[in-house]
Amino acid sequence: MPLIHPSTYTTTGIFKNKHIHTIIPSQLRRIKKPPYQRERIATPDGDFLDLDWLKSKGAKNLLIILHGLEGSSESSYVKGISTFFHGKGWDTLALNFRGCSGEPNRLLRSYHSGDTEDLHWVVMQILSTYSYQKIFLSGFSLGGNVLLKYLGESHAKVPKEVRAGIAVSTPVDIADSAHTLSKVSNWIYVKHFMLSLNPKLRQKQKQFPGQVHLPKKRMPRTFAEFDGWFTAPVHGFRDAEDYWKKASSKPHLKKIKVPTLILQPQDDPFLGNACYPVEICRDHTHLYLESPPYGGHVGMIPVAKGKPYWAEQRAWEFFTEKG
Repeated sequence: MPLIHPSTYTTTGIFKNKHIHTIIPSQLRRIKKPPYQRERIATPDGDFLDLDWLKSKGAKNLLIILHGLEGSSESSYVKGISTFFHGKGWDTLALNFRGCSGEPNRLLRSYHSGDTEDLHWVVMQILSTYSYQKIFLSGFSLGGNVLLKYLGESHAKVPKEVRAGIAVSTPVDIADSAHTLSKVSNWIYVKHFMLSLNPKLRQKQKQFPGQVHLPKKRMPRTFAEFDGWFTAPVHGFRDAEDYWKKASSKPHLKKIKVPTLILQPQDDPFLGNACYPVEICRDHTHLYLESPPYGGHVGMIPVAKGKPYWAEQRAWEFFTEKG
């Protein structure tokens, strides 16, 4: 029952190409910057998080949005879903992960795929400050993994106000995704991420002299190198493989207790077979898997020009049905 087939998403012609779906929304989608209100909150470890709000008078529902690797509240998919839900009368909050809001964070540590503590901290801060009746979570790619891991591993402490979640193009098995991205056909994506990650790594070297060690005296070229040289040691993992295993949300999916939709296009170039949790979702009470044949990574471009992207509409349908 929780396997949704067939998907309601359809496309035609050249839009059956996974790379078109992946690149056009990321690089060419033009969407007006929302009138965000920025709030900075302190974290318990002495760092900070920047939250970008869209608020409506008297809103009772809040959508929290988690971006992907090296994304932010400025990412087109974040602006898209923020604008869409705000237009429906909801408040939205785009959580910028540490170091992703345009300013380096204060600590040596950064953000990573398995860090759920910042999300929980934000949820609890919101509940202590505002009077929302319902909170919904949406996550894209890395942000989807954070969302799913949080709902599963922290199911006993997820507040009752959190009513549903949606994860889009999510590497639930990070090792599988890393190996898939290492294919020659995906070199452009790895190159793109390294062009963003490595300048931040240089900033950390300047910020914390002698605490960032690059074994080959050069900048990382692959996720295996970046995670092995920086992400793993800085965040308490043994190596890249240990990080990928422990940060993955897949082992926690069975424990999710709130209605959650996973949208995984079958042609997503970032995801291998292990990132499609068919057997887990098949008999799950709360977890739904929808896998349209086409859509790329965080793509699913609408057929009709000027329409909201399909994932935004699908999130609205799911939340209003399940929330």
